[in-house]
Amino acid sequence: MTEKPRPLRADAARNRARVLQVAYETFAEEGAAVPIDEIARRAGVGAGTVYRHFPTKESLFQAIVADRLSQVIERARAQTAADPGEGLYAFLFHMAEQGATDLGLTEAFAGIGFDLTEALPEAEREFTGIMADLLAQAQRAGTVRSDVDTDDIKTLIVGLQAMRRFRGDSERMRRVYPVIRAGLSVPGSAEASR
Repeated sequence: MTEKPRPLRADAARNRARVLQVAYETFAEEGAAVPIDEIARRAGVGAGTVYRHFPTKESLFQAIVADRLSQVIERARAQTAADPGEGLYAFLFHMAEQGATDLGLTEAFAGIGFDLTEALPEAEREFTGIMADLLAQAQRAGTVRSDVDTDDIKTLIVGLQAMRRFRGDSERMRRVYPVIRAGLSVPGSAEASR
C-alpha cells in the first residue's frame, strides 16, 4: 500500500506558489541560467525552501515548462476547433510571439540546456500530436502543402521564436509571417499569393 503525500501546510503552499510565480517570471525574462539562489532571493524565501519543493534547478525549470506547455496545448486544442485552414497559422504565429515574452519556453523548445522529449515525454507527445492534428486539418483544407511535416513546423516554431526574441520587433515579424505563409502554402493556390 502506498502512502498518499501529506497536503502542504498553508504557509508551505504559499511559499511554493510564490517560488513558482517568481521562477516563471525569471525564466521567461532571463532564461534557465538564473541560479536557484537568485530565484529564492526574489521570492523572499531561503534557498532551502526552494530545494524542499524542487530538489534541483532542473526540476523547478521542468515544473515551469510543464505548466507553460499545458497552456500551449490548450491553446492548440482551441485552434483545432477553429477554422481548419487557419488554425495552424494562428497557432504557429502565436508560438512565435511567445518568443518575445518567454525566453524559458523558447529555450526549452530549442533544447538549450533542457531536453523536452526526455524531461517531459508525455507533454512532448501531446504537443506533437496536437501540432500534427493542426497540420493535417490545414493540409485537408488545402492551405498547407502536403510535403510539410510536424518536424518542419516545430523547426519553424523554434526559428521564429528565436528571431522574435533576439532579432525581430513586432513590425518585422508582421512582414515575415506572410513569407512563411506563402512558403507553407500549396504552390499556385490563392494562399501562396496572400
